[in-house]
Amino acid sequence: MAKLEMTLNADFNDLLYQIEQGIQSGSISASLEDGNDFCDNDCRCTVRVFERYSMIGGNRVSLNVTMFQKADRSIVLSAIASGGSQAAFLKINTFGEEAFLDKLRDILACYR
Repeated sequence: MAKLEMTLNADFNDLLYQIEQGIQSGSISASLEDGNDFCDNDCRCTVRVFERYSMIGGNRVSLNVTMFQKADRSIVLSAIASGGSQAAFLKINTFGEEAFLDKLRDILACYR
């Protein structure tokens, strides 16, 4: 499992669009599997689950991205990649997970 957490000051809709487009265009096998959106007063939350094939690991890897916009308009982002190991009991490699998360890091670089 690979994890990324950060707080950003950005337009929520633009950031979500850039993440969705950037992840899906970053790999021929990447897809948006599902998502959900929540709003309550001045707060907003969105969850997106992406999946792609990892050539390095020879398996599919998922990336869950959650964005929470607080009342002060700042956005807390949490991203967790999973599924990159082929072993039955131990995680032997996490290269695919890290590579998937690196794509998100590249997208977020312009928002820092």
